[in-house]
Amino acid sequence: MIELAGIVILGIIAQWVAWRLKLPAILPLILIGLLVGPIATLFTEDGSKLIEPIWNGQKGLFPGEGLYYFVSLAISIILFEGGLTLKRSEIINVGPVITKLITVGSVVTFFGAGLAAHYVFGLTWQISFLFSSLIIVTGPTVITPILRNIPLKKDVSAVLKWEGILIDPIGALVAVLVFEFISVGEEQAYTLTALIEFGKILLFGFTFGFTFAHALAFAIKKNLIPHYLLNVVSLSVVLLVFVESDIFAHESGLLAVVVMGMVLGNMDLPNIKELLYFKESLSVLLISILFILLAANINMSDLELIYNWNTVILFAIVVFVIRPLGVFLSASGSNLKPKEKLFIGWVGPRGIVAAGIASLFGSKLMLRGEVDAEYITPLVFMIVLGTVLLNATTARIFAKVVGVFLTKSEGIVIIGASKVSRLIGHYLKMNNRHVVLIDNNESNINKAKKIGLEAFTANIYSDSLTDNIELNDVGYLMALTGNSDINKFAIKKFEKQFGENGSFRLVDADEMIDSENNPKEGLFSNTDDFIKLIEAARKYPAIHEITLNGQEHYQDLIAITNKDDDIIPIFLKTPDGELKIISSHSDQFKDVKKGYQLVYLGKMFDIDETENALKAEISTK
Repeated sequence: MIELAGIVILGIIAQWVAWRLKLPAILPLILIGLLVGPIATLFTEDGSKLIEPIWNGQKGLFPGEGLYYFVSLAISIILFEGGLTLKRSEIINVGPVITKLITVGSVVTFFGAGLAAHYVFGLTWQISFLFSSLIIVTGPTVITPILRNIPLKKDVSAVLKWEGILIDPIGALVAVLVFEFISVGEEQAYTLTALIEFGKILLFGFTFGFTFAHALAFAIKKNLIPHYLLNVVSLSVVLLVFVESDIFAHESGLLAVVVMGMVLGNMDLPNIKELLYFKESLSVLLISILFILLAANINMSDLELIYNWNTVILFAIVVFVIRPLGVFLSASGSNLKPKEKLFIGWVGPRGIVAAGIASLFGSKLMLRGEVDAEYITPLVFMIVLGTVLLNATTARIFAKVVGVFLTKSEGIVIIGASKVSRLIGHYLKMNNRHVVLIDNNESNINKAKKIGLEAFTANIYSDSLTDNIELNDVGYLMALTGNSDINKFAIKKFEKQFGENGSFRLVDADEMIDSENNPKEGLFSNTDDFIKLIEAARKYPAIHEITLNGQEHYQDLIAITNKDDDIIPIFLKTPDGELKIISSHSDQFKDVKKGYQLVYLGKMFDIDETENALKAEISTK
């Protein structure tokens, strides 16, 4: 009982420490597992582990193969949750580099690491290629914390994020296929028997995953499952699919749950977000337990096997030769610059799938007496721990060294996706600014996407925004919702992360009446609140530009906008195209020169009132 409670407590503590130090949780989890496992044997009186995962006759949590069954079921849930996050539209948009990374890059890793393991450690070909298949995967659970606080170009962070998500099931499938090759026997390893086994894995994996996904979706849409049972029923179906598929074709369960997750994730289900949140929480708990258990299950004899210079050589080949080679081959002919390819080649931490399946397959092969099987688990754990530690400590520094670190974050996050936000967002996009609209209203988000804007549904009261690495080039925050409390909360919560260059919100009705209570973060003017913006956008849904003659001309136009509810100033545009957000403080800009442009929403200025100034209208209807 103490051991079980201790694992959960230590796991959550490790997750908190990782969050606090902005590190991948896998790092403290593995270190804790090693401390309470093999390292503890050096200090205890009887030479036993503080946590013994497998029953050894005197102590242990799981009898027989119980640990491996638990690992299998836990990984199935984790992979299902990963499948839920895969959206066809997002995969299409990330470009051919991703496709090549998960195909060409996987092939390079598979053959390169297999050859290296065989010649460096002298392992059998079967074990060498099982090792290489296991380290194909990277994983978003380890990449996201590393990249979250590194300002990068959107395409660089997107490549790394989507590679990590997509390559998990691919790496798992390759590992399963190699394991099947080994399992059917050395004499028949590449015969028709093995090919039949592969075919069975693909057939039953896709069939069970696709069929049960549609069955569960049908039950959800027809309200056959009460809301309070939805999450637990979904969990039980995932476990059922994994077990049933595995019965028909050994090791096909992993593929089945990934397919099931992908199919469900791309359906229009009313409760898919709740299901995803539940699976994310469950995955955090399972990952915490798994890594401690798997690391604790390693013995000192296993560590002694790889405690030599061969380990350093193999690690160096995998990290400094094979990974960059795979990236440069995959990114050839793309728009990525050499320095961006170099950074992507540097960042390739391995995660839970590699460690979990390695422990599972390695233990099974050891029980069967497979030659060199004892090397699988410690070698893979060495790659996992080494790559996470290397990337967590050097990624930010390396980004600065190679020149991909954004010194100035020009991206803009707009909280709220109303018509006003969509008009402003479209203008920003047309002026080559990375803009993202965030709203919890699906209808507004869909309208934004239809006009080509980057937008996603999110609740600003949750922590999901801070986990989105595609927003790490954002330096401006604009809160444009109709709820003043939400606008104020957004500024307070996200000012440091998204508003380092400026955080702004609309003034509310009370602040408009009391002109002396003009907030420092007030947006556009102290005479325009959300209602006035919406009304102006309804009557005049366009954004215009007018060229200025100088500071006095700018101030005269601002005075006109303060008196006319149908004209809202939003940006000041410099001759070189830089856009400066106008705040509610009219004296914000004191060095406006001839050639600058005032960007405004609503009715066009009257020619006479503006002394026949040059006008340029950009319609965003």
